[in-house]
Amino acid sequence: MKTTLLSAVAGAFALTLSATTSMAQDVTLRCQHFLPPQGSVPAFFMAPWAEKIEADSGGRIKVELYPGMQLGGKPPALYDQIRDGVIDCGWALPAYTPGRFPETEVFELPFMTSMSAEASSKAAWEFTQKYMGERLGDIHVVAVHVHGPGVVHKKGEPVAELTDFDGLKLRGPSRQANKLLERLGATPVGMPVPAFPEALSKGVVDGGVIPWEVVPGLKVHELAEAHTQISGDRALYNTFFIWGMNKAKYDSLPDDLKAVIDANSGIETSGLAGAAMDKGDDIAETMITERGNAIVTLGDAQVAELRTMGEELTAAWIAEASGLGLDAAAMVEDARALVAKHSGE
Repeated sequence: MKTTLLSAVAGAFALTLSATTSMAQDVTLRCQHFLPPQGSVPAFFMAPWAEKIEADSGGRIKVELYPGMQLGGKPPALYDQIRDGVIDCGWALPAYTPGRFPETEVFELPFMTSMSAEASSKAAWEFTQKYMGERLGDIHVVAVHVHGPGVVHKKGEPVAELTDFDGLKLRGPSRQANKLLERLGATPVGMPVPAFPEALSKGVVDGGVIPWEVVPGLKVHELAEAHTQISGDRALYNTFFIWGMNKAKYDSLPDDLKAVIDANSGIETSGLAGAAMDKGDDIAETMITERGNAIVTLGDAQVAELRTMGEELTAAWIAEASGLGLDAAAMVEDARALVAKHSGE
């Protein structure tokens, strides 16, 4: 009887252990991006996000971050990698596939976003919820965000007047930023940001436009010793980012683990991604200033001229997007109102 009882207890314990293990449903999320791990978004947003997901799930969700496209592919493929389940989650830039996500270009128009990436990212989330549910319906969107003010970085003398743009070959991040560069007389050269340092070192471009925060990770300040920013309360241009998850992977989670993802998604999480950009901007600008690189700030008269160009480009975008069946004028109006709201204006 003693042996039988022990066997029964052991069997019951094994059954309980098996059931508990089954209930735990430990999950690993393989998340990929194209920046080095010390970049602002990986260091100040992705890594803390991963740690919080793991902590909030009691260790049942493990998040693995793969920088520099370690899992393969090129940056423009990231959205499709998320959608197709090649990766479980990742960081995608719609601007790298022009024309595919036309709504996101609203936040890439000249002078649309404020100088706070955190505030503008919260605005971008609200905008996305209203206008992009169908367009982004094939992935599970965790957050969207933008970066801080764009800065012109170039070799030699800095851009000090708008006429200095004439004839320059500049790396451009998006269709709308490239249109502005063209209006200024420059030749935009589109490329993902990881390709910028090599293009700069080989003389393929004279410089390019990227925010401060990404400069140190790519060592751009060692190649381009001149930097030009603008004054005012609006950014010269911007880029729209998506932190997303494979839809089937999200749907496969038990409800309590979905709740963990949900609690770390949305408007506040989008704001945290933007805040990571803001923090990186402050660190990088201070470091580059202390290094002694030349930094020029374009004044009010020059910015007013740029704003006039920006309004003309915005009007052209509204006409183009309206031809695609989008309510483009309303989208621009809503985006401006959301940026103002979250910027406390």
